[in-house]
Amino acid sequence: MSTNYRRWPTILFLGILTAPLVLMYVYLFVDTITNSPPGSMIPNEFTAEHWRFLTETIPGRPSIWLATWNTFVFATVTTVIVLVVSSSAGYALSRLQLPARSFFLGGIMVLHAFPTVTLLIAIFLILQMLGLYNSLAGVILVKSALELPFGIWIMKGFYDTVPWEIEMAGIQDGASRFQVWTKLVLPQVKPAILALGIFSFLAGWSEFILPLVLAPDNKVQVLSVYLAALIADDQNFDMALFKSVGIFYVIPVIILFVFFQNRLMNIYSGGNKG
Repeated sequence: MSTNYRRWPTILFLGILTAPLVLMYVYLFVDTITNSPPGSMIPNEFTAEHWRFLTETIPGRPSIWLATWNTFVFATVTTVIVLVVSSSAGYALSRLQLPARSFFLGGIMVLHAFPTVTLLIAIFLILQMLGLYNSLAGVILVKSALELPFGIWIMKGFYDTVPWEIEMAGIQDGASRFQVWTKLVLPQVKPAILALGIFSFLAGWSEFILPLVLAPDNKVQVLSVYLAALIADDQNFDMALFKSVGIFYVIPVIILFVFFQNRLMNIYSGGNKG
């Protein structure tokens, strides 16, 4: 009881800091299902008009469900690519004495340091040459490549914490290197895989610059670009509609954070040996 009692001041302090953010989201949601008289912040009626985008197509915009599907595919495929490449490359860098290994590790960090906006012109030209401009596949490849340096470095750090004895025991029992990796080592880094997967999915879900520049067509539009187009439409701007789409866009992020917040913190707990 004494330990719980000592925690109350901390919990109260964090609750006070969090309350304005929670109230902001609550008010934002209430504002999307009500109407208020001009100049008043107090609603006087409930309405579903602001959520009409769920059943109607907004003029000049793609269907919200098409944009949601594009966003889901973009985030999911990016996550799969990052997990597959990072888990294998991280293992190789952690366990194998590769030529120029230290130089490669340093290069990974340098690549991660480049802001996306500084690479846009070069990426734009490359995608045009490959015929992947204005396609979801092109944006997925670019986003995956930009996320890989971080993913490889994180996975390498987690592999460093796995004892060599586990692999030696598997090899002595006749297992191949691939079997040792998949059946003995990967289960040891499941927290890293899950955390990196969630992090990569959220990064893909929230990406804006790459889809805006590299895939602006309505057929491949994602939710972030859809939302930005609403506020950029000077002729038919609707603040209530904009807020409703914003709530719709952020719901998956809130759900993932609520259920997996502890897993997300594990991504920073891996080793960092060179």
